[in-house]
This record gives sequence, C-alpha cells and structure tokens, in this order.
Amino acid sequence: MTAAALALTGCSSATAPSSDAHHPDGTVVRVPQDFPSVQKAVDVAREGDTVLVSPGTYRESVRITKPRIVLRGTDRNTVVLDGGVRLVNGVTVTGPGSVVENLTVHGYLANGVLFTGVTDEKLQQRGAGGSAYNPLDTTRFPALQGFRATRVTAYDNGLYGIYAFDARAGIVEDSYASGGADSGIYVGQCKPCDTLVRGNTVERNAVGIEITNASDNLHFLGNRVVGNRVGVTVNSNDLEALAPQHGAVIAGNSVTDNNASDTPEQADGGFGIGIGIGGGTANRVERNLVRGNRSAGVIITDPPGHPAGANRIQGNRTEGNGADLVLASADTGNCFSGNQPATQSPDGLESLAACDAQSRSPLTAGRAAPVQAPPGIPFNQVQAPPAQPSLPDPDAPGRPATDLPGPVDPDAYPLPATADAVPTGH
Repeated sequence: MTAAALALTGCSSATAPSSDAHHPDGTVVRVPQDFPSVQKAVDVAREGDTVLVSPGTYRESVRITKPRIVLRGTDRNTVVLDGGVRLVNGVTVTGPGSVVENLTVHGYLANGVLFTGVTDEKLQQRGAGGSAYNPLDTTRFPALQGFRATRVTAYDNGLYGIYAFDARAGIVEDSYASGGADSGIYVGQCKPCDTLVRGNTVERNAVGIEITNASDNLHFLGNRVVGNRVGVTVNSNDLEALAPQHGAVIAGNSVTDNNASDTPEQADGGFGIGIGIGGGTANRVERNLVRGNRSAGVIITDPPGHPAGANRIQGNRTEGNGADLVLASADTGNCFSGNQPATQSPDGLESLAACDAQSRSPLTAGRAAPVQAPPGIPFNQVQAPPAQPSLPDPDAPGRPATDLPGPVDPDAYPLPATADAVPTGH
C-alpha cells in the first residue's frame, strides 16, 4: 500500500458519511486524531470533505486550495489558530466553495481568514492584491467563486480579521472580529460581489466594516458595529481594482460609539464616524441605529475623482452624534429622509435633499464635528474577546459554500431597538 493510501485510511470513516445523493458531504478528517496538524489534514482531504479540529492551540498557517472543503472546529472558543505575531495569514482559502467555521484565529501579521481568487502566495501575504496597492489583475486571478465564514472569532490581527477580496458568492455570518489594525471585516474588489455579511459583531478595530470597490448584490445586514475608531466605510479607490464602488445595502445594523481609544490607529486618522461613504454610489443605508459617534453619524464625501452619487439614506435613527447627518458631496443625487436627526450639516439637509424630491439643488458642503483622534495601541495588545457562541452541533454534516448567498431580504432586518440588540433576520 502506498504512503498516500495509508494516509487516507487514517480518516475517521466510522463517522463519515459516504459521498452519495443522501450524504454529499464526504469524509470527516479529524485533527489531531487522524493528523497532527490542520494543514496536513487539509492536504489529505478531498473535495466535499470536512476537516474537524478538536480543542487545542495550533501554531500554523493553513491554506485551503481544494474546492468544497469545510474547515470546522468542534468548539469555537477552544480551537485556536495562533500566529504568534509571527505568521502572516491564519487561514487562506482559494478553493471555491470552501468554508471556515466555529474556531478562533488570532495573532497573525496580516489576516485572520482570507478568501481570495489570488493564488500567488507572495501577493496573498501582501494583503491587497500586490505591493503598495498595485491593482489586482482580474484576468490573471479570476474571483473565487463561493465562500463562507460562520461563527469565526478573529481577533488581534495586523490587517483584517475576515478579508474577502477578489471573491464572490459568499457569506460572512455570526462571526466576531476585533483588534484589526485595518478593519474587522473587509469586502473589496468584487463585481458583482453576490455577498452577504450578516449577524456579526465587530468592535475595537481601526475600522469595523470596510467596503472598497465592492459592487452589486452586496448586503450588510443585522451587524453590531460598536467601539471601533470608525464604524463602516464604503469607498471608491483608484489604487485598487474595480472602482468605483456601487450598489451595497446597509440595513438593520447597530453602529454606535465608534470613538474607542483602546484600538489600533486608523491609517487615515479617521475617528468618531459611524457610517462613511467616500465616493461610493447607489448605496442604500436604511433602518440602522447610528448613535454616539463623536464626529458624524452618517457622512457622504467626494474623494478625488469619485463623486458620491445616488446614495439613499433613509429611515435610520441617528442620535447623539457630533453631527447626525453630513453631506459633503457636491453631487445632487444623494438623498436623506426619515432619519430623525437632531443635527444636520448643512442645516435643513433632510428638507433640501429629501428622497421624494422631484429635483435637488447643489448645497453648501456640510462638515463633521471636529474631533482629535487619540493615540492608538498595537493590534496585538487589544483586549481579547469573551467567549462566543459555538455551533450547536459540530458533528453535523458539513455544508460547502455553494449557491450562495441565496435569497436575501433586507426588509427582514428592522431598525434595532437598542445598541446591544441581538442581530436578527436569519
């Protein structure tokens, strides 16, 4: 018998379903029972298999290059991938339809979990498609098709907690991200994205959720974004591929108190902003609770070369922000209605730029409240999170990331009643 065959016989076939119509999930490969490291188990796993990891600390980087692999911990809080502030990426997924769920990843110099169509390892380690923001080559690296992160805890990583770029048809759900020196959850450089980010908690990051050059069928629903330096950013950026950004829906989120000093510094010095749209277009910001952000609750700006237009800010509850609503864009296509603001800049914004208006005139540029950003702290010194809810049945058959995100109904995500309201809608 060959060494490869011997290795395959080590899989836990006694509990593994067969790959027939009733059990399409493949074999269960167990760590450390079958293989001592996560990477060795992933290397042996075949398409459709589940790699099931038992509690322990695994000091390694993991690369999933095969399709439809499910990497799952048996316990979210005690199955830990630890980069030791030495390794670059925690889990890198380039295999279409693959999944990372129910585990913790922390202490990596770049990303906790990375989903991408970029298969060049050097570019993966640079994080943004190339050195010094060289634009992504979408011909050389077509987007990853199908991904999912469920109940992942990603904390204290040097760039992003959960990072999906050059990736589409995916879901990031019920996860937690903190201590990201750039952002907790990032979706970028996809068109169409066909991606859903729902039910996550992001706190103590430089930016909570970042959306750059990510367009079409893109939803951020029922997330709790609290205690970052900046809550949510929606950007167009010529330094990356697929600008301008357009067509995201941000609804039913709690975006509160994004003024935290016990966080890594934001690269552009941002601080005290709830939801910021910088050059994004045709986005819908609806039914969000936006409270206690010292500079601005919701702000729209024009970065060079990318006027922000056709953004609809409606039905949010904005209160206790430095300025609840700010329009600093010259484009007349942005509208604001029903946001309950106490402060608006320019004055009378909701009357002058109402969403049901037949026409709108150019307005004097609004201004956010001036706020001095305090010094930050190193990403690896951000407070570790409390225990997070695990999957109720980690031994259930794995579900590869196929046919995602499925039907999405933003109207199922109401305005949160309180800042700590548990995300609902799925």
